[in-house]
Amino acid sequence: MSYPGYPPSGGYPAFPGYPPTGQESVYPPAGQYSYPPVPGGYPPAGGGTYPAAPPSAGYPGAAGYPALGGYPAPGGYPGAPQAGGMPPYPGAPTGPGFGVPPTGPGFGGYTQTPAQSYAGGGPAQISGYPGGQAPSPMPGPPAAMVQCTQGTIQAAPNFDAGRDAEILRKAMKGFGTDEQAIINVVANRSSDQRQKIKAAFKTMYGKDLIKDLKSELSGNVEELILALFMPSTYYDAWSLRHAMKGAGTQERVLIEILCTRTNQEIREIVNCYKSEFGRDIEQDIRADTSGHFERLLISMCQGNRDENQTVDYQKAQEDAQRLYQAGEGKLGTDESCFNMVLASRSFPQLKATVEAYSKIANRDLLSSIDREFSGNVERGLKAILQCALNRPAFFAERLYYSMKGAGTDDSTLIRIIVTRSEIDLVQIKQMFTQMYQKTLATMIASDTSGDYRRLLLAIVGQ
Repeated sequence: MSYPGYPPSGGYPAFPGYPPTGQESVYPPAGQYSYPPVPGGYPPAGGGTYPAAPPSAGYPGAAGYPALGGYPAPGGYPGAPQAGGMPPYPGAPTGPGFGVPPTGPGFGGYTQTPAQSYAGGGPAQISGYPGGQAPSPMPGPPAAMVQCTQGTIQAAPNFDAGRDAEILRKAMKGFGTDEQAIINVVANRSSDQRQKIKAAFKTMYGKDLIKDLKSELSGNVEELILALFMPSTYYDAWSLRHAMKGAGTQERVLIEILCTRTNQEIREIVNCYKSEFGRDIEQDIRADTSGHFERLLISMCQGNRDENQTVDYQKAQEDAQRLYQAGEGKLGTDESCFNMVLASRSFPQLKATVEAYSKIANRDLLSSIDREFSGNVERGLKAILQCALNRPAFFAERLYYSMKGAGTDDSTLIRIIVTRSEIDLVQIKQMFTQMYQKTLATMIASDTSGDYRRLLLAIVGQ
């Protein structure tokens, strides 16, 4: 079995399956069976080496040959991008949520998500980093690390508020309700687009969309859809009001909102609370809470946290020493010192303080707060630190415990899914899988049912 002109004297190195058993080392003519693997044919007779794989062919080469010695990758990072992405820096943790493909012209440097804040480090668990010390960040200025966040809901292209209003009207008109049609609209429109649908509905039909939805829906699916139609600032203010309204206080709701929002978001929430409910949020907090927890929440309400992204490592060292002397290094605890540092420093600054503290105290700051505080003030301080270290991990943990065990805390589940759906729910999902070895969608599917389940899964995305 031979082909004209093949093999030239010296032959070729054998590929699997070639030559057929018992026959001389030959290859089919060019053009058959995907040979030769690269333009230009086989290497010269007598051996030689294959040319390095071109970047467009991937690495290893698409035809299966080694790119000897590698090839220079765009942007100069080690290795080449693969179909599933590449580790963003040497030694980066692997698994769900990691291996994000590089972005930008020429891949310009490393990409880092909140899930990848530390090289080799896992999520900021409630007890802190393993071994009591956060691993050191990768060399290079923090400003060069790009923290990308992404929501599962994006603004719909070719959006038509009137068309969507008509779809919702038809879904609710007559006998019965077409819940799937409602889900298809609300789960695939941004919050801003939903406000426009609400306005178009009133213009077109002279009716209030929210009242119509309330009359057609009930239970958790009603709460979820109404939450989706609230502007984000109003929804936060509404959640805070309901957490303090009537007998008892839902302190975890106050912590979740006031300890995680940006300065601008907090100021807008405080103003909205006043304009929509005619109440002063500080007065309501003072009436419903007390002691160090009250003072922490009042500090949060000011919306005056330093938001400078540049880290002052000398100040981090001083703050770490101050916190150690206020807690582990003395009998009793100076709570006001913890309040001052955690309420006023920027999140990147707090991250540096956590690292400095672990070297001074030989334990991580989260563990020290565990030992020095209890109750709601402990939960509030830890929420601030967890957001500084890894915000998606904080929300992943809250979601997990809203569904763990008997029953479901539906209000917490709804609130976090809705409020993070356009911000960082993609990263929260990744952290959830990494922390609990199951997907968020799997846990939602096993804990909910009916239209409520369908809508939640549509927002979360499969």
